[in-house]
Amino acid sequence: MAARGRGRPPKVELDLRIIVDAALALTDDEGATALSVRRLAARLGVDPSALYRHVRDKDELHLALADRLFEETLTGFRPARDWRRTLRDLAVRTREVALRHPGAAVLATYRTTRRPAEMRIVEHILAAFGRAGCSPALAAVLHRVYGDFALAWAGMDAAFETLDGAARTGDEQAWTREYPAADPVAFPAIARSVSHMAKLDGTTVFLAALDTLLDGLAARIAAEARAGSATAAGSGAGVLADGGRVDP
Repeated sequence: MAARGRGRPPKVELDLRIIVDAALALTDDEGATALSVRRLAARLGVDPSALYRHVRDKDELHLALADRLFEETLTGFRPARDWRRTLRDLAVRTREVALRHPGAAVLATYRTTRRPAEMRIVEHILAAFGRAGCSPALAAVLHRVYGDFALAWAGMDAAFETLDGAARTGDEQAWTREYPAADPVAFPAIARSVSHMAKLDGTTVFLAALDTLLDGLAARIAAEARAGSATAAGSGAGVLADGGRVDP
């Protein structure tokens, strides 16, 4: 007679980390559309009800998965003294993680997780703007400009990675096939630049966009500093050396 319990799968002791890692593996293997509580439970070898002890619903699972990507972004990260280097590194890392996990990234890059890893990244961003000399008010604005850029670009590139082979090939070859064949009379600007367009790759374009953004952020920070200096100079113009004020 067979021993009692022989042949049963080993009991899985679940915690949120195990669930999120399994969700990440599932989206890596089968894409974003594969992620459901039922499919995830099957992958873990548990009843779906067991997952609800750790995540309230599918949306909470998505938020936890998004924060898992932020954790990976921060792995090995060290902020630099130079604010631009810090923000450039974070944006590059964000895109690299999205390209490693495109199925998860298309679910995660437009969400606000309200979780620890995201908060650590926000802290790093705001601290970088502080080192740049930003006021807290401007830092709040520029943090959103920079963060939304980095996440949107990462999500876009991740979504492209999830296309089927024929669609990806068609898009990638457009710059060497359809665009060079365009009528130069109807599209003279394309005709002038198309040979250069064909040489570009996604990383080159991303880095050019990122550096352009950082230049723009630096200009905003410098403009705030100039405005502050002008205000201080104007307010000090009516002050005498002994601390008294000049009558208007």
